[in-house]
Amino acid sequence: MDPVLVLVFTLSCLFLLSLWRQSSERGKLPPGPTPLPIIGNILQIDVKDICQSFTNLSRVYGPVYTLYLGRKPTVVLHGYEAVKEALVDHGEEFSGRGRLPVFDKATNGMGIGFSNGIVWKNTRRFSLVTLRNLGMGKRSIEDRVQEEARCLVEELRKTNGSPCDPTFILGYAPCNVICSIIFQDRFDYKDRDFLNLLEKLDEISKILSSPWLQVCNTFPALLDYCPGSHNQFFRNYACIKNFLLKKIKEHKESLDVTIPRDFIDYFLIKEAQGTTVITSLSSVLHDSKEFPNPEKFDPGHFLDENGKFKKSDYFMPFSTGKRICAGEGLARMELFLFLTSILQNFNLKPLVHPKDIDITPMLIGLASVPPAFQLCFIPS
Repeated sequence: MDPVLVLVFTLSCLFLLSLWRQSSERGKLPPGPTPLPIIGNILQIDVKDICQSFTNLSRVYGPVYTLYLGRKPTVVLHGYEAVKEALVDHGEEFSGRGRLPVFDKATNGMGIGFSNGIVWKNTRRFSLVTLRNLGMGKRSIEDRVQEEARCLVEELRKTNGSPCDPTFILGYAPCNVICSIIFQDRFDYKDRDFLNLLEKLDEISKILSSPWLQVCNTFPALLDYCPGSHNQFFRNYACIKNFLLKKIKEHKESLDVTIPRDFIDYFLIKEAQGTTVITSLSSVLHDSKEFPNPEKFDPGHFLDENGKFKKSDYFMPFSTGKRICAGEGLARMELFLFLTSILQNFNLKPLVHPKDIDITPMLIGLASVPPAFQLCFIPS
């Protein structure tokens, strides 16, 4: 038989098999756009702004719909009601984390962020208990944050009111608080190892939000056989892992099991399922039912008619339910103390009129990457 005919026949069978599998699965799932064989609905998603694509599709198919990312069906929950019902009302059933091949390859399914089942439950429980033991929610951790706020203010003073891009300076402070909890040590803002660590973390954030990584997560085989920015992600991840392993080795050599000093010490002492669902938190944070101008920066969204703060259930930047960020309390404390320290010591002056400031993200993927900007910190 002609090899070409064999190839055409085989491809036709695979094509028909793919159509049959998708049609049989779709009958059991919420409605959604018709997928193409093999690539699914990938052409209907703008990989540069996935959140907006989800919003556009929700206007056609409602708050709960199915997308095929490649051959894999994924249910999207869009809007406050759908997200709350899943993460809060049925938190246990939706506590799992869908697979992200780039993280599976890097972490081997371990860690608090992207693990599942008993591994995730044990890691999260241990992390929360250890953070409380180290002062989370207590005065001791607040003292650390205030001390770091003073260091941040001194670093900003060195700019002498001249224009600067504060992205890295503002990143030093929260990272140093985390380092003090994990390593019992903070780093000087000029420390080369510390700067290298932050640069690699920043690059990882940008790579993860790039269109190429969204494609790789949809077609995992690309991670093993194609060149691209995912290889830089793995190199950066390896550098950070080696940095942490070095710290762990140092801790092992000086470990006193009766007096644990930090998160690593506690860890060293301790050491001795279905369809993927995406909850679109962006759709909740930009829900026009709660916020009249969701795409605009408007503090009025959180003020009542008397100009006083009002709480909104729609504001869930740390997620909600079983997968809510374990460090939410620390993050809120840092945001409050760092911001108030800056405003008490400086007048902030942009290089353009405030109305002309563009806060449109550079990339929107796994994270939302803000654009570079410059600001003057003028001592008050």
